[in-house]
Parts: sequence; structure tokens; C-alpha cells
Amino acid sequence: MTRAALSGSKFPNGNLWKILPLAMLLCINFTLPALAQEKQKLWRTLSVSGRGVETIPTTLAQISLGVEIQGKTAQEVQQEAARRSSAVVAFLKSKNVEKLQTTGIRLNPVYSYTNNVQKITGYAANNTVSFSIPVEQAGTLLDDAVKAGATQINGISFVANDEAIAAAQKQALKEATQDAQQQADAVFSALGLKPKEVVSIQVNNATPPPPPPMFLRAEAAKVADASTPVVGGEQEVEASVTLQISY
Repeated sequence: MTRAALSGSKFPNGNLWKILPLAMLLCINFTLPALAQEKQKLWRTLSVSGRGVETIPTTLAQISLGVEIQGKTAQEVQQEAARRSSAVVAFLKSKNVEKLQTTGIRLNPVYSYTNNVQKITGYAANNTVSFSIPVEQAGTLLDDAVKAGATQINGISFVANDEAIAAAQKQALKEATQDAQQQADAVFSALGLKPKEVVSIQVNNATPPPPPPMFLRAEAAKVADASTPVVGGEQEVEASVTLQISY
């Protein structure tokens, strides 16, 4: 019994099954060289990593300060800490500081030890806030914040503004890419090889490191007597780019 020919087929009855293996063989023959070329691109590649660094001035001071109150009862110290903290926050808002937020509220017992016996002698409440302000305003603001009720300056760090960081990131990426390309050119020249094309690009890093904090602790009486000098510095924005170049 012979197989019925496919409807609409131009091939004679039964000949289609003889032609299919030949067509598959031709397809494989065309595909294999293409796969071999792709593998060759991956095998014959040079990987180089370039680095770019941009240094920009810091214009913002990130400050953490707080109020700490000690007393006999938990309610007493918590209420006084809340009152002073509210005054400090109101003052900071009046100065239009940026990114103002509460970063900590603590209420802890204070212990004394007599003859190896632990005894609660009082309580300590601590409220802290953080904010950003232009560097040139930081010194005067710290002095005035102490006058408003702050009893602690916990830390200060310096950063550039977002626009300057974004511009520095782009420039650092450009420098990193050029550095990687120059390294590749030097290698190819030394080996007498000719580069073909970039087959892979990897951006490893294009973000500034977090600013190192400067830890300060100051009591109100010590700060209020003189103006607090605050001097910003510079910030580095680094980028790294890895290129894979075929040859």
C-alpha cells in the first residue's frame, strides 16, 4: 500500500520522504560554518579593563546631631528630649535644610554598680536627626542648632551635589572606555595582530564611594563659645569598563 501524496504537494507520491534528509543535511552544512564563526569570535578575543577617575569638589555637608537628656524617671527625660528635639527640628526647617529625617529615638536605663550590685539610678533619652546643607553654611548652623537645644554633634561628611556626581560619572565612564581601548591597541600592536570588533562591553562600576564620616561629639557649652569651622574637600567618582575585542 503506497502513502497518499500530500495535498497540494508538487512532489510525486513518496518522493518527499527521500528529499527531506537531503534538505536537512544542506541546512546543517550551512549552519555549522556560522556556529564555527561565532565560536571563533569568542575564542579569539582580548579582554581589557579600563579605569577612569574624576575628582570633584564637595559642596554639601551631611550632618547628624541630636539631643540627649538624663534624669530620674523615664517619663521626665522622654518629655524633655521630645521638647528640645522639637525645637531643634523647627529651627532646622526654618533654615531650609535638605533631606531632614529622624534617624534614632532611644530611651535607656542608667545603671550604677555598688559592691557588684546593679541598680537603676535614672534614665537617658536620645533623639537624633540627619540633614544636608551647603558646606559654607554648616559651621554657623551647627552653632545655632546647639543654641536651639542640640547637645550632640554625632558626625559630618561631605559630598558633591547630584548634578555634579552625574556629570562626573559620565566623564569617568568615557575615560575608562578610552583607557581600555588604548590598552587593547598597545597589546595588538605589540603582537602584530589586527583588532576586528568589540564583542562585549561590561560597565563594572560608575558610582561614587560613600563619603567617609567625620565623627564629632560636642557638648553645648564647648561649641557655643566659638564658631565651628567646617571645611569641605573633594570627592572621587570612579568607573571601570571591560571590553572584549575579537581579532
